[in-house]
Amino acid sequence: MTTPFDTATCSHPRDTDDTNDSFQEECAVFGVFTTDHSAHHLTALGLHALQHRGQEATGMVSFNGKSFNHQRGFGHVGDNFNADSSEMAAMAGHLAIGHNRYSTTGQSEYRNIQPFLTELAFGEFALAHNGNLINAQRLRSSLVSAGSLFQSTTDTEVIIHLVARSHHKNPVRRLTEALMQIEGAYALVCAFDNQLIGVRDPLGIRPLVLGKLDQGGYVLASETCGLDIVGAEFVRDIKPGEIVIIDESGVQSSQPFAETGSRFCVFEYVYFARPDSVVEGRGVYATRKEIGKELAKESPVQADVVVPVPDSGVPAALGYAEESGIAFDLGIIRNHYIGRTFIQPTQAGRNQSVRMKHNANIATVKGKSVILIDDSIVRGTTSRKIVSMMREAGATEVHMRIASPPTISPCYYGVDTPDKEKLIASYMSADEIAVEIGADSLAFISHDGLYRAMGFKDGRNASCPQFCDACFSEEYPVKTAGGRFSNGVVAGE
Repeated sequence: MTTPFDTATCSHPRDTDDTNDSFQEECAVFGVFTTDHSAHHLTALGLHALQHRGQEATGMVSFNGKSFNHQRGFGHVGDNFNADSSEMAAMAGHLAIGHNRYSTTGQSEYRNIQPFLTELAFGEFALAHNGNLINAQRLRSSLVSAGSLFQSTTDTEVIIHLVARSHHKNPVRRLTEALMQIEGAYALVCAFDNQLIGVRDPLGIRPLVLGKLDQGGYVLASETCGLDIVGAEFVRDIKPGEIVIIDESGVQSSQPFAETGSRFCVFEYVYFARPDSVVEGRGVYATRKEIGKELAKESPVQADVVVPVPDSGVPAALGYAEESGIAFDLGIIRNHYIGRTFIQPTQAGRNQSVRMKHNANIATVKGKSVILIDDSIVRGTTSRKIVSMMREAGATEVHMRIASPPTISPCYYGVDTPDKEKLIASYMSADEIAVEIGADSLAFISHDGLYRAMGFKDGRNASCPQFCDACFSEEYPVKTAGGRFSNGVVAGE
């Protein structure tokens, strides 16, 4: 089922493109408060480092002490923010927030590019959002009935209207009251009244970190790689349910939400976060290697070479090779200069699309038994094509190992995933999928194995999971009244 409006990270309707056989990135948020007027340049750099989280569009709002300025556009950060341009010169300020939106299969509209900037009773207010509000449709309908006029089709604008309708004089109190009414996953950066605000949802599903600049000032970013590029020192993760206020006096913190325990998105470690980032105290690269090692312990197989499906399968493949003692080699070479523009409208073109992105390294795989390592299987279409590619390149056997448990359920917290009936693992066993994709064998890491790889020696705590892993378990940590999401889907269905 689909919603009639976009979420913060995906444009519905979804699933119109079966060649898009992977989880789609989340959005990126970034914010800077500096002691000089370099915030716009730092924000552009930060968004560049976070480009992997969104490639469809980018935007920035800056404040120079007198006025807010806004720039946004479709495409990559480098397509929109040129350091030497007059447009960037006009964005100079000591405070700025930015947003990267990821590519989607639905309709793209300029009015949906964030950050949003609007005039409210207390002054101008800017907001950028990573996540998804699962009760957004109900709130939007109520606001429209009460006379609110929406300018976009995103759930993010719901927050702005709730802030506008609050009667508190203090802007932070207004924002807090608005957030008390929403349900779902979110990481926000906001700017108003010469202040930079950062917020995480009460379960901390979406990431947000705080860094400090050597020259003075602070940075908020979706990942630590966004801090590294601007030379900011990592201070800490924003806590679940925490609101931080950054201004000339420094950083102030409040915890207006009841503590419910963290349920951070486990897929950040599997796929989303950049390998050089540290999230929730764990290095992503090291974690992915440990997942590969655990996968080798759980699902060993005799073979000649371990081959990653680039780029996301590389760290897990290194771990698998190290644990198994089987040689690691690059049996697939990725073309990094292809985008969704090249997806073809005909079946013949779709069959060719995977070869435009990946090509077999024949010298590595010919005459050998190959273990393919990938981060996940969504629909299975890409896996089928890559297995076929290996066989055509001369591989004698192709065994597939997946560095995550079977994906059996959609995400409703800001990740664009297919509907349940299009998730191959929701209706096929591993052995059946192996036959479907043409592999000699297929194995996923277990739930407990994934958790052991992340440092929990006893595996997953079924009574109180340490992460949000609903895509693997169907156990959704946030539900609306009656357990239903905004699009009518019942949690666990």
